[in-house]
Amino acid sequence: MSATTTVIFADLTGSTSLFEVLGNEMATRTVTTLTQWIGDVVVENGGRVVKTLGDGVLAVFPDGIGAVHAAVDLQRQHAQRLQEWPKQVRMRLQVGVASGEVIDVDGDCYGDAVNMASRLSDLSGADQIWATKSVVTQHRSDPHGVRFRSLGPVPIRGKSNATTIYRVEWDVEVHTMNLTVPAALAPNRGAALLPPPAQGIALSWLDQQRLFTLDQMPVHLGRAGAADFEVNDQRVSRLHARIDWRNGTFILTDLSSYGTWVRFNGNSLELALRRNDCVLVSDGEIALGASFEDFTVPTVAFTVTSGQRR
Repeated sequence: MSATTTVIFADLTGSTSLFEVLGNEMATRTVTTLTQWIGDVVVENGGRVVKTLGDGVLAVFPDGIGAVHAAVDLQRQHAQRLQEWPKQVRMRLQVGVASGEVIDVDGDCYGDAVNMASRLSDLSGADQIWATKSVVTQHRSDPHGVRFRSLGPVPIRGKSNATTIYRVEWDVEVHTMNLTVPAALAPNRGAALLPPPAQGIALSWLDQQRLFTLDQMPVHLGRAGAADFEVNDQRVSRLHARIDWRNGTFILTDLSSYGTWVRFNGNSLELALRRNDCVLVSDGEIALGASFEDFTVPTVAFTVTSGQRR
């Protein structure tokens, strides 16, 4: 394959609970039907299915444009389908997209782009599409105007340096700047006199502000006195959510009865968590017990600190 080959890895989340609710036979049929549908969408957009891995699908495309369009089609069609499904059996999609040199051996594919697409899928979380810069740059000539939001440098397991990652804004209601890239800041000589902030995650709610460093992980958010960060609201579970440091990233996991919602600053798209997780990058807000549509929902602001001078 050529160096411009683009790989997508589409993974279904929530399959474990599906087997608990439906039983092995029906759940297996459901997962198989969905992975076959993912393959059909891949082919319709000019791609090729390499293999199915349980509840995930690995596919390749000759360019990044076709791959991203396939990923967007998958998310939009699946979002419509889920509106008709009971909540306890909903499986959501998370997709990683990467371009690079791919080696084809007897129909299977190997290479850095394959590994990167798989890792981005794992990191992205439900309802998201994450892509590398090599994919995004191919869309400068895309007439369909797919939109991206830079998540900044994200630590990727196996990579010596953090990699700039972009989120594909597939929801038609989202309005963000295309190819948003954070500008480099001019050096500030006075900053050298100040110690760098500790690497960790800062949380704030009302008048409560805490910085949790890596050696304090995991951090539990909840209503109980045992929670590391207390949010006293009846909609908040005693131990509502947990923040872990895994593979160089902060992972938020929902543990609650009513769910957790996340949105990143500068983006109106909400990520709903129901006993699953997502990566926290940069800064944003976490709603506990209800979506952001409820203006009374307890909302915790978060900021990821790098531990480096700016």
